[in-house]
Amino acid sequence: MAGPQLQLVPRDGLVPRDGAEARPLAEYAEQAYLDYSMYVILDRALPHLGDGLKPVQRRIVYAMSELGLAATAKPRKSARAIGDVIGKFHPHGDAACYEAMVHLAQPFAYRHPLVDGHGNFGAVDDPKSFAAMRYTEARLTAYAQTLLAELSQGTVEWADNFDGTLKEPELLPAPLPNLLVNGSSGIAVGMSTDIPPHNLRELAAAVERLARQPRLSLGALCSLLPGPDFPTGGELITTPAELEEIYRRGRGVMRLRASFRREGGSVVIHELPWQVPGSRVLEQIARQMNARRLPMLEGLRDESDHESPVRLVLTPRSSRVDMDAVMAHLFATTDLERSVRVNLNVIGQDGRPRVRGLRGLLLEWLAFRRATLRRRLAHREDQVSQRLHVLEGLMIAYLNLDEVIRIVRYEDDPRARLMEQFNLSAEQADGILNIRLRNLARIEEEKLLAEQDALEAEREELRATLADSAKFDQLMISEFRELAKTHGDDRRTRIVEGAPAAQALQEEDVMPAQALTVVLSRHGFARAGKGREFDSASLSFRPGDELLCDLPCKSNQQVVFLSNEGRVYTLPAHSLPSARTLGEPLSSRFNVADGASWSGLMGGPPGGLWLVCATGGHGFVAAAGGLYSRSRAGKAFLKLAEGSEPLPPVSVRGSDRRVAAVSSVGRLLLFPLEELPAAASGRGVLLMGLKAGERLRAAAALGARDRLVVHCGARQMTLRGQALESYAGKRALRGRLLPRGWQNNVTGLSRDPFRGG
Repeated sequence: MAGPQLQLVPRDGLVPRDGAEARPLAEYAEQAYLDYSMYVILDRALPHLGDGLKPVQRRIVYAMSELGLAATAKPRKSARAIGDVIGKFHPHGDAACYEAMVHLAQPFAYRHPLVDGHGNFGAVDDPKSFAAMRYTEARLTAYAQTLLAELSQGTVEWADNFDGTLKEPELLPAPLPNLLVNGSSGIAVGMSTDIPPHNLRELAAAVERLARQPRLSLGALCSLLPGPDFPTGGELITTPAELEEIYRRGRGVMRLRASFRREGGSVVIHELPWQVPGSRVLEQIARQMNARRLPMLEGLRDESDHESPVRLVLTPRSSRVDMDAVMAHLFATTDLERSVRVNLNVIGQDGRPRVRGLRGLLLEWLAFRRATLRRRLAHREDQVSQRLHVLEGLMIAYLNLDEVIRIVRYEDDPRARLMEQFNLSAEQADGILNIRLRNLARIEEEKLLAEQDALEAEREELRATLADSAKFDQLMISEFRELAKTHGDDRRTRIVEGAPAAQALQEEDVMPAQALTVVLSRHGFARAGKGREFDSASLSFRPGDELLCDLPCKSNQQVVFLSNEGRVYTLPAHSLPSARTLGEPLSSRFNVADGASWSGLMGGPPGGLWLVCATGGHGFVAAAGGLYSRSRAGKAFLKLAEGSEPLPPVSVRGSDRRVAAVSSVGRLLLFPLEELPAAASGRGVLLMGLKAGERLRAAAALGARDRLVVHCGARQMTLRGQALESYAGKRALRGRLLPRGWQNNVTGLSRDPFRGG
């Protein structure tokens, strides 16, 4: 008979028809979504703290055990196991269920797989490339059987399956915290979980210590369980302090990177981060090589095979290549280094999901294990007591064998007659009646007494263990040690302290260092010619345009353009168009103000120094590396007084010791370079004293024996020796007037380097 119908009605008080339930739509939708979300959280996406399994995983393992697919049994078709899983316990799609079973069998996904797969169960490069279930075979692993070993010993609660025809365990009696051994991940509604796998031996040692010392600090616990241990190895570069904080909060991010070694001149990557396919890494490296971002690499080969699942070989072009820097670049730009998210969100003993710290999680699991072990011992005690009770009846039968045989042979109801004759219980009478006739003659009092004594001793031992908490914990700890000895192995993921940071190579570091000459025109058109001896004066320009300045540099260096507003803009030298063209306007590369013009160029190595000054008389020394900017809007650099403009920057060599400055009225001052401050930006200090209406016309940096060339239009005057020293003084002085005819016509200064002789 059909149940009551649900009728959704608005909140206007309409009366539903007979047999329908009236509920507001918002209330019904909210409740339905909450029910669905709780189903996803509890029955699909999140593992349970006790056995560390999700429902589908638990049902797969249990169904395979019911099929007799033990680790020592012959494997059977996966389709047979999946048929039992979905037909008896998990009524969902066979494809999704089979994928879950494949995941349990992948050694690169699980630290200790639960399923022993035979056939194609996927590969590291493509975990979902597994064959169809009709082709593969499977059985349980020895580790999986440890989760099932105590299942028939009264250790867990049982529940009806989906149609009520069978029973299935609500949990498996895990003897170790499988949740942390194999980890887990899942996305529910409004929450998720990401639990990394750990080393079984370290975990057994940690729970043993915590069982002995429940107040053990997290720091001491982390000394036994220092961090995750991933099945694919790799290097964990997160610091121990950061790992401890992650375990304290129960969430955080760890950094995992690949492992490599040197073989001859090549670098071999032999371990990848967890869940990173080698094909993706190869594609990422090859893409950079094709884009000429890795010109120092000559070859990239994938030599992975069955014996070496991961073997990626990088071959440098020469032995001079710094492969450590190359690997640091690849760590920063590829999945050779990745973040591993940690979120210890699991369903606890109270049936509620919650994020737990490592210490709290292990303490709660120990409570689960103690309860499981206590139920196992109590169940065994009941079995022993029942057997002793039956043995008492067998002893009575032995002492009265002829009478027992007569009763069995001639009485219509021997069971009732035995119970009445010898004051036996039903279990004792059944034990006597179940003895085979051939065994009657072999019943020996010594054997019965020996079995009785052994069982009584076992019962006393069980009762003593249950009554004594220290003895109880010692039994539990001994089982931890035995499991660690049987199933444990060495750590695969190395925890590396002080690992070099991932550092992406700058574009200029990977570009070939070719000599260039950057040319800037007065109207702001830039281009680059090959070679340092490039003749900029021979170039042709657009009508009305002319050469402003040029700069010798290398193609892997940055070029800094100084505007008349005191802002600097940066471009890679190799990105400029060829000098065979008329150049490219800088306004197409930068966001410059209308009417802005250009004052000069800076560049060269990042540590190169430049003398920067303005017509107002102030200036300072700046390093080229501090001027770089990736922004199209540039960056503020030279602070200008009202009416002041930048002068062309002057390169400062390591041998330069003095600064020459000349004013618009022809006064020349020579002062020590050390009197000028070094700064990243600003106004600077006063180079030479200027009166009202005067301007700084030019400046130059000189070595101890360099000569100074004064330009006056097409004319030149060279000062050296005593003639040059006569203009020496302190910074900020007015200087001395040049000879007549050179005072009001100075157009610039330059140095004539001393070449000996």
